[in-house]
Amino acid sequence: MRELFEEAGAQGFVHAREVDGDREVGLGADDGVVLASVFKIPIVLEYARQAAAGAIERTERLTVTAADKDGGIGTSGCADDVSLTLRDLAHFMMTMSDNAATDVLLRKVGCDRVNATLAELGLKRTRLVGGCSDLFASITEELGGADLEGVSEDQIRALSVHDPERTSGSTPRETTTLLSAIWRDEAGPPEACAEVRTIMGNQVWPHRLSSGFDDEVKVSAKTGTLWGIRNEAGVVEYPDGKRYAVAVFVRTHSLAYRLPKADAVIGRAARLAIDQLRV
Repeated sequence: MRELFEEAGAQGFVHAREVDGDREVGLGADDGVVLASVFKIPIVLEYARQAAAGAIERTERLTVTAADKDGGIGTSGCADDVSLTLRDLAHFMMTMSDNAATDVLLRKVGCDRVNATLAELGLKRTRLVGGCSDLFASITEELGGADLEGVSEDQIRALSVHDPERTSGSTPRETTTLLSAIWRDEAGPPEACAEVRTIMGNQVWPHRLSSGFDDEVKVSAKTGTLWGIRNEAGVVEYPDGKRYAVAVFVRTHSLAYRLPKADAVIGRAARLAIDQLRV
């Protein structure tokens, strides 16, 4: 597995486990990792838990305004204000990694509540420091307002968003622990866990985790991307009924935006890990 990452110009951290058993395999499974947008999994779980408890209404509508947008995917790139229900915000957040939808939904459910749920589930090293806008604001502050294109690679790698102790972070093992709990209906009411599984099963990106598996294998997952960071975590379900939670976190040697080898190695590493569990 180390050779796979070396060939892709990266360092990898991996953990895979049987959802319904005890077998596991990993590489740097207990090392701290930057979650990037994988941090949206705890957010969607908290949304679903609160909805199942009747604390919030799935059909409540909130508006994504210009103040929430970063010009990216989904509502983040819309020219006009967009009004969505909470469940549609969750859908956009998870399926295409919409940052604006994420921040609007996180304000509703509360970052403190998300962290309290993570603590309740025994995930001592998994925490959120805020939403997407908070992460980008920290970058602007640390760079003194300088444009990313005008700073050195060392300055970018020194940013807090690259340090799992200073940003939203976890470990590969804790990430698969959370996923396994969701898939076993142990992370909240069965209704909430089922909603999270459905939403994660609709992710649109096929270039990372899914690239390692054939069409008959179901992959429900969430990506995460920052400069020098490529992640994906999810659950892989085979036609024989066996289920595996897997998390792959990658630190790339290059800060380039397009790194197809680094994207593809996530699927290759996940497949290698799960193949070992299926022997």
